[in-house]
Amino acid sequence: MPVVLTAAQTRFLRGQAHDLKALLQIGNKGITQAFIAELDAVLEQHELVKVKVAGEDREARDAMIGELADQADAALVQRIGHTAVLYRPSKERRQIVLPRG
Repeated sequence: MPVVLTAAQTRFLRGQAHDLKALLQIGNKGITQAFIAELDAVLEQHELVKVKVAGEDREARDAMIGELADQADAALVQRIGHTAVLYRPSKERRQIVLPRG
């Protein structure tokens, strides 16, 4: 089940993600099962992740980012250019405490 964020929570997460480096990058092969497994592991550990998406076509990047968020059950916090920020709370070890609605 995907995460639903309020506007205040999205603003908070954008601030938290500002100084993060992109931990994952999608290359020419696109979204593979191995990439989704790696994204799941990184989201479980960090909860908030920047992902760089290759591709010159903006619509193709948007589609890829949407598919990533759906497959990882994560919320899309922000998308700027080739970089997307995804958030999913950890099942075992929550680190980020979101503000209330």
